[in-house]
Amino acid sequence: MVHSSLEALAEHVASLKAAGKRVVFTNGVFDILHVGHVTYLEAAKAKGDILIVGVNDDASVRRLNKGPERPINGEAARAKVISSLKSVDEVVIFGEDTPYEVIQLLKPNVLVKGGDYDPEERNQDAKTYLVGSDLVRAEKGEVAVIPLVEGFSTTSIVRKLKG
Repeated sequence: MVHSSLEALAEHVASLKAAGKRVVFTNGVFDILHVGHVTYLEAAKAKGDILIVGVNDDASVRRLNKGPERPINGEAARAKVISSLKSVDEVVIFGEDTPYEVIQLLKPNVLVKGGDYDPEERNQDAKTYLVGSDLVRAEKGEVAVIPLVEGFSTTSIVRKLKG
């Protein structure tokens, strides 16, 4: 389900956690869905009971310097596609440059990112730092990294299409 209200989602997450559910959070652009995304989200879901995915809104994707043609698909379309995957329970679109505020509100038990991040990195300025890991650790949660699937990225797909 795609949530339009972060506050309503936070209340829902609090009730899930109170019921003993382990909540996992990850985020990304998810512009052109590919096997790397699907594999990653299935592995993220395996870390808990409920998987929540934060999807960058269109303006934040442009600020991430993914390229002048990005995003290819708009935020509503990307969120809808992600929410249709059986591994994904909840989706929220966020407009900040990072999901820090989302993580702060949701307080997930597990924070997951792809293999280009370091779960042990504590320097917030490091490229491999997982934004929000300090919040999750403060709540005695888990910070995890899932290996990337070699040969699959939206950037490489866009490059291939351009010839």
